[in-house]
Amino acid sequence: MKDSVSRNIERVWETIAAACEKAGRNPQEVTIVAVTKGVDTERMAEALACGIRVFGENRVQEAMKKMPAFAGMDVEWHFIGRIQRNKMKKILEHFHCVHSLDREDFGREMSHRLRSAGRSGYPVLLEVNLTGKETQGGVREEELPELVRRVAALPGLRIVGLMTIGPLGESEEGIRRVFRRLRELKDMVNALNIPGVFLTELSMGMSDDYHLAILEGATMVRLGRAIFGERRT
Repeated sequence: MKDSVSRNIERVWETIAAACEKAGRNPQEVTIVAVTKGVDTERMAEALACGIRVFGENRVQEAMKKMPAFAGMDVEWHFIGRIQRNKMKKILEHFHCVHSLDREDFGREMSHRLRSAGRSGYPVLLEVNLTGKETQGGVREEELPELVRRVAALPGLRIVGLMTIGPLGESEEGIRRVFRRLRELKDMVNALNIPGVFLTELSMGMSDDYHLAILEGATMVRLGRAIFGERRT
């Protein structure tokens, strides 16, 4: 029997509410980014009917096949995967926000394309690697302030927050420590008073650890399995 998307979303909101109550936060501060890799448009439509408004994809081609089914609807598409230079044009044309910028040269190319199209204020989050795993994307935390300064100077882009992926196989305290560090880095960046920069978003927490991320200040949680069940592809 396949999972009920509506029931899963109900459980997710219950978990978010409980974590927010524990942290003294308002659940309305948390946005669910429904990760739709390998999810068909029928189940995505179920999520939409339950109030989900943000879909997160890390495969540009897969996302573009799904987008026509939701044309004209109140939906945002967020790119959450590794940025590839040959996909950048399509990312900027079809996605409302990018969570995973971690290189100045990619920022420069994004800026050039946005300016050429007469666009400004495109929201990006900078991905920070706090686990030290080379297989994960993200800038090292000691390099973050300089990356913020350089990206902030690029026309067309607007840095709105930070993103990270939590560690696997850690204790709850170990996971919370990583998420707490991202919040501290956000506060540190804001304290630098870099012109045009005031970070408000923390994209952290996935299906296994989003409750912990919320305790540490997450404003966006990226949920796939918790909403759609086990991935089919």
